[in-house]
Amino acid sequence: MVVPELRPWRAAGPHAARVAAALRPRLARVAAAVAPPLARLRRNVSARVTPSGAPRDTEAAGPRVARVARAVQPRVARLVQATKARVGHLRGSRPKPGPHWRYTAGATTVGLALAAGVVTAAGPWDSTGQRTAERDHAVALDRTGGTDHGPAHGPTHPGDAVPRPAPSAAAVLTGLGGATGNTVKSAPQSAPDPAAVATVLGPLLGDPALGPLHTAAVVDVATGRLLHGSGADQALTPASTTKIATAVAALSAMGPDHRLTTRTALEPDTGELVLVGGGDPTLTARPRADGWASLRTLAASTAAALKKRGIQRVTLSYDTTLFAGSGRHPIGDNPNLARVTALAADEARTDDSTSGPVRRYPDPAAQATNEFAAFLNAAGIATSPPGPSKASTRAETLATVSSPPLSALVERMLTNSDNDIAEALARQTALATGTRADFAGGGAAIGAQLKKLGLPQAGAVFHDGSGLDRTDKLTARLLTALLTKAADPTRPGLRPALTGLPVAGFTGTLSTRYTDGPADGAAGVVRAKTGTLTGVNTLAGTVVDQDGRLLAFAFLTADPESPGAAGPVQAALDRAATALAGCGCG
Repeated sequence: MVVPELRPWRAAGPHAARVAAALRPRLARVAAAVAPPLARLRRNVSARVTPSGAPRDTEAAGPRVARVARAVQPRVARLVQATKARVGHLRGSRPKPGPHWRYTAGATTVGLALAAGVVTAAGPWDSTGQRTAERDHAVALDRTGGTDHGPAHGPTHPGDAVPRPAPSAAAVLTGLGGATGNTVKSAPQSAPDPAAVATVLGPLLGDPALGPLHTAAVVDVATGRLLHGSGADQALTPASTTKIATAVAALSAMGPDHRLTTRTALEPDTGELVLVGGGDPTLTARPRADGWASLRTLAASTAAALKKRGIQRVTLSYDTTLFAGSGRHPIGDNPNLARVTALAADEARTDDSTSGPVRRYPDPAAQATNEFAAFLNAAGIATSPPGPSKASTRAETLATVSSPPLSALVERMLTNSDNDIAEALARQTALATGTRADFAGGGAAIGAQLKKLGLPQAGAVFHDGSGLDRTDKLTARLLTALLTKAADPTRPGLRPALTGLPVAGFTGTLSTRYTDGPADGAAGVVRAKTGTLTGVNTLAGTVVDQDGRLLAFAFLTADPESPGAAGPVQAALDRAATALAGCGCG
């Protein structure tokens, strides 16, 4: 069956502008592909023209024209095919169910364009289930070839190089609108053989680099069958693979369309203006918002609303009461995480970075409000020095800005292993389920949501949403169960927990792994969440094997007595995942 899109028409309006933004890069890529060969063709033809203007060697131009056509045709065809598939899907022309059950590539996060410029849910995946960023990344690395070329053609002229194949992520999930892609086979005769999987993984999991304590689980996603388990029920510190659980819990509790809103409220009696934090960890004060909620936009809208009321000066306050408890993580102040608060801009980063460890402002809410005050001042509204407060129920909302859908926040969290988003989503999950929105409440809410989903929680402990707390515990069985649940065709709302996984050799925390050595054959094929703490290295994700089966895997290691360097351990984990990609274990 094909997974239906989730409430497509509800999401259509807010995303209309994103269609043009989605199509422009593709058209630009096509134009960029056409321009160089056409330029070379013009130069060559000009060089072969006689002073009288008659072609000196018209026959020589033919092969070059053909090469241009061959280079351009796949890109144009892919763009046309994607557009037709998306338009056809929204017109109701769904492919007929085949003998195999299929998954769509992020049913709630893939961009679907209407001919009139309307989209349903936007995301970084194209109609074949491949991240568009992967092709862009390959181009940036000067890796020619890959999906942009069909069968290799020999050089027409001496010196003309034949494009080398580039690593390109295969479509893990079936594309929308009937686009071709890998399917998950369910025929009993093609099911992987556990003995064959054990033969492939056994020697690799015995690598001394993994240390004395490591566990593993491999599951056939189509059937949910455990193909390999080595200590699969032993709970270990999961590090950042905890974020998979946070993603599934948040999506389950709030739905992929949920948005987080930051607002300004004017108190009717005192004229106090309150900046009310909505717990949006992606709120930005930068000149380019890039689709995230903008503090500058909120200031401009607020200033306009104040001027309509004849107000040119306000007492400015900020409200962070949405979240409870201390915002200081149990690990203490750390460059991997700002203090958790309902109001922050750009994750309280003191530079222009968007991911990774960096020094943070000690009071994120005060810093964000100071920036907001500067924007108001620039718009002609004078403010007092801001301080903490709480908006009353009588306060009038003047302006709001909302985050992208939760699906986008989940993808960003997983791809970049963003601890700030993870902790915010844990608290949002607590709020959505009536639990106190602090570290303990967030962990309890995650566990409660996983229990509702019927997932195996024996030994699981959640003390935060990011996995920075070393007392968190998860099993390899639970991690693979989370991935399998996210692939369930009856639960399309959980799909961002898969589509956000970093892609080996291309995106996020796997962008520098699987690029050389024994593991480079799985670049673009393995998609997995990493986890790294001192003495702890984990990897959990999905891979399509040589038989076209979608497998979920989880590898956890712990060696607290002799932590050593993470590099050799990560390389051993990558080799194990690569072996699954090359396994014809049916």
